[in-house]
Amino acid sequence: QVQLVESGGGLVQAGGSLRLSCAASGRSFSSYAMGWFRQAPGKVREPVAAINWSGGSTYYADSVKGRFTISRDNAKNTVYLQMNNLKPEDTAVYYCAVGLSYVRAQSRPDSWGQGTQVTVSS
Repeated sequence: QVQLVESGGGLVQAGGSLRLSCAASGRSFSSYAMGWFRQAPGKVREPVAAINWSGGSTYYADSVKGRFTISRDNAKNTVYLQMNNLKPEDTAVYYCAVGLSYVRAQSRPDSWGQGTQVTVSS
């Protein structure tokens, strides 16, 4: 089973940027699709972005298109989420996730990280 550890969350003003990282254990990282989800207080967890095993295909939720970029470095077993022009409504706990397929990484991941808090002040 893949173990995931997120980092890079924090407090930022509206319009600012953060880069989240997710380090994965295991030798099969390059064969998995990866995703980022978020959960705001009182709301359901929602998909934010996903990337296939090679990085050649990406998915973004409409709410983050043009502002967030997902990428991966298979040599470092790490997936990133670059978040620009952050808004207060982006405030949430962000979770990294593994999917056995690209579709699952967008909707029903197979494994989760512990989450990292992102807070955007107005």
